[in-house]
Amino acid sequence: MRRRPESETPSSSSPPSNQQDTDKSNEGGDRTPGVRRKAPQRSPFLWLILFLLIAYSSWGVYNYQFQSLPFPLTPEQAGKRGFSEVEALEHVKALTQLGPHSVASDALDLALQYVWEASEKIKKTAHWEVDVQVELFNAKSGANRLSGGLFNGRTLVYSDLNHIVLRILPKYASEAEENAVLVSSHIDTVFSTGGAGDCSSCVAVMLELARGISQWAHGFKHSVIFLFNTGEEEGLNGAHSFITQHPWSKTIRMAIDLEAMGIGGKSGIFQAGPNPWAIENFAMVAKYPSGQIIAQDLFSSGAIKSATDFQVYKEVAGLSGLDFAYTDNSAVYHTKNDKLELLREGSLQHLGENMLAFLLKIGTSSSLPEASVMEGEEITGQTRAIYFDILGTYMVVYRQRFANLLHNSVIMQSLLIWITSILIGGSSAAVSLVLSFLSVILMWIFAIGLAVLVAFILPLISVSPIPYVASPWLVLGLFAGPALIGALTGQYLGYLILRRYLSKVYSKRKKLSPILRADVIKLEAERWLYKAGSVQWLILLILGNYYKIGSSYLALFWLVPPTFAYGLLEATLSPVRLPRPLKLATLLMGLAVPILISAGVFIQLAGTLIASLVRFDRNPGGTPEWLGNAIIATFIAVVMCLTLVYLLSYVHLSGVKRSIVISTCLLFLLSLIIVKLGIVAPFTEDIARSVNVVQVVDARGTHHPSSYVSMFSTTPGKLTKEVEQINEGFICGRDKVVDFITFLVKYGCWANDETGDGWSKSDIPTLHVNTDTNENSRITQVSIDTKSSTRWTLAINLNEIEDFTFKDGGNSDELVPVGNKSSVDGWHIIQYSGGKNAPTKFDLTLFWNKNSSRSTPKVDMEGEDRPLLKVRTDFNRITPKVKRVLMKLPPWCSLFGKSTSPHTLAFLSSLPVTF
Repeated sequence: MRRRPESETPSSSSPPSNQQDTDKSNEGGDRTPGVRRKAPQRSPFLWLILFLLIAYSSWGVYNYQFQSLPFPLTPEQAGKRGFSEVEALEHVKALTQLGPHSVASDALDLALQYVWEASEKIKKTAHWEVDVQVELFNAKSGANRLSGGLFNGRTLVYSDLNHIVLRILPKYASEAEENAVLVSSHIDTVFSTGGAGDCSSCVAVMLELARGISQWAHGFKHSVIFLFNTGEEEGLNGAHSFITQHPWSKTIRMAIDLEAMGIGGKSGIFQAGPNPWAIENFAMVAKYPSGQIIAQDLFSSGAIKSATDFQVYKEVAGLSGLDFAYTDNSAVYHTKNDKLELLREGSLQHLGENMLAFLLKIGTSSSLPEASVMEGEEITGQTRAIYFDILGTYMVVYRQRFANLLHNSVIMQSLLIWITSILIGGSSAAVSLVLSFLSVILMWIFAIGLAVLVAFILPLISVSPIPYVASPWLVLGLFAGPALIGALTGQYLGYLILRRYLSKVYSKRKKLSPILRADVIKLEAERWLYKAGSVQWLILLILGNYYKIGSSYLALFWLVPPTFAYGLLEATLSPVRLPRPLKLATLLMGLAVPILISAGVFIQLAGTLIASLVRFDRNPGGTPEWLGNAIIATFIAVVMCLTLVYLLSYVHLSGVKRSIVISTCLLFLLSLIIVKLGIVAPFTEDIARSVNVVQVVDARGTHHPSSYVSMFSTTPGKLTKEVEQINEGFICGRDKVVDFITFLVKYGCWANDETGDGWSKSDIPTLHVNTDTNENSRITQVSIDTKSSTRWTLAINLNEIEDFTFKDGGNSDELVPVGNKSSVDGWHIIQYSGGKNAPTKFDLTLFWNKNSSRSTPKVDMEGEDRPLLKVRTDFNRITPKVKRVLMKLPPWCSLFGKSTSPHTLAFLSSLPVTF
């Protein structure tokens, strides 16, 4: 047997590990002549392979989790009881062929007729033991007064809305009538799109689901109600009218809403609860589960400026349930490009199979959760569900109570390990921890700083402030490149500071040779940088746990596996042992699970944020052109700092830093050249810029109304190029601020010539003061006539008015009672939308403030006297001037519709305070 060398007699031929063992047992042996320790260094080529492997793995996770879709089934393959995308697509085709079908349009009547006929067909072909009831429900006038978010300072009033309601239940289970599951979506679209994604795809899925359920429901213990509502695009009015007026609504125990904020892809859950029963059962049976609580966190925080019918079901009816949404290609949302051609194969099959399995599960369950029983639990939040899917094949669901226990356990163990390490290592360990975390702070500062600097530069060199919307891959060079350089620079500065401190610490160990001491300092600094990454995620976990943020599970996965890998392969509690180079196995083992769990989520979220920039400027011209870029740049920089902190700690002992900086700079310069020269268009025919073209008739404060065509865009940037191509005499700038009541156009274009046709003075709304009494308190009664408009917006000046009531002028029904009036910037807005037979005359009673400034009118933010009332009425009518402009509109532009935006013809009127 070969005799093992003694530690006291080191040999120059010993491997580095043996040499390190020798150093630990006899530090004086390093000074033996001829004995040299090889400087710690990694191969740049190896590091490049590692970086490419991680990048490829992240992209692979994203594609598998969000882009892989099931094969669409034909009716023959699905069978009578299955779900067929091919069959569902026929419904999408039929609905989109009708064109835009907004409330009160003829096209919406045709869409309702189509859904009615499809429902009647389902009724005829249902299982003989299944009862299918189809009803055309006409909703009367009502007021939707949701609280918070988009609805703060608003009352949404509606009238004459039609819905198709389809109820499926077993014939011989009497209790099924009193316990129902609601599946809901909307038929109506905004005026600017045929709505293939939003939400003809949802309606099609529901019709195909209803056909399948009609073959299964004889074994159900509960009924299933399919609500095809209208009025959703005007402020969730369809859901509100059904919940408050239809008798079947009182039997509903759970609500499932299907929505779209894009077109196609995977329909994922982005809201669940408050009762976790629904999401827990969905996770058990869904074939392709998709859902992330990070989307729910963003949605509930107000970061995503939108709302769905699920808010009505939860707030008004007190129901729990699930909210699904398509989010792919969200740049086409509410534009002409929400079209059938962009609906990917497998999108409907994915949602349909998931929903069918879920409905079969809950339809046969012994009980459903009662509405509003979760109120006490929701206050503490202990039963809220935390959920996320893994590669779209398995869904993890656990409750907040378990999350608290798990997070607290990890936090306490982590703090215990750190305290123990600092106690053993002494003051030098504590200082090293602080300095290593300084490197993290410097990473964030430099990464965000450089990325945001580019955000400021882009509007100055590009034809569009957001030149990457149609080509999202450009953000890799424009923002990710500078963020990477900044992160590497910041961490390297922290690394140098830490090395300088460690050199002072190790200078006291006289037995170490200068060469060995320098190597040991580098290795020690590298380890502290790696551990600083875990400290970063530990802090985020503590904050997330304290504020009960559901997506804190991401911090858990980025903390535990890397820390475990380090503890298993690297850590020692001995202060005597000299450090070794970090193993690549530690990095690979530590990052495998975090990448699997979160890489796809971060990429998908980045894509959604980029696409949302086409509608970012809610008050056109009201936000700086660089702000959207800054948000995207900051998001990318933050994600890179969070996820690359472990990887970059390995870079400083390799010769690859220069290669990284040079290659990243080249990528950045190439992207900048592409943007500067316009090699890649910022918008295309399929990813279009949002534009509105409105004929405005302004009758405020004058008997001679002025008329002009206003063109503006919710997409950041000027309209110079578009105006040149249209060539209809437009003047652009900030000189003419247009107040559309629900928003202000601070930058836009306007044309005054040839705008007298296509409208009449008889269309101008009137605000007439009937009585104005001032006995104990001042009360003014105003009659409002919107002429033939059934879509209008009224703003009431709450700086002058304490309260008001609002009534239907025809039958005197009180629509808005006294009390609970909130305001935004001193205005309370009534937003009205109705069908063809909706009333157009109303009575408004105003109760004045005692300290009203009637004698000295206040000035609004635009420098004009604030009126008492201001109104805008909309008509879906195209005037000759608007028609010419629309015909010349560049292909990279599309009309954009939303509940607060005007149609193509709008009338403005007002009532002054000193009427």
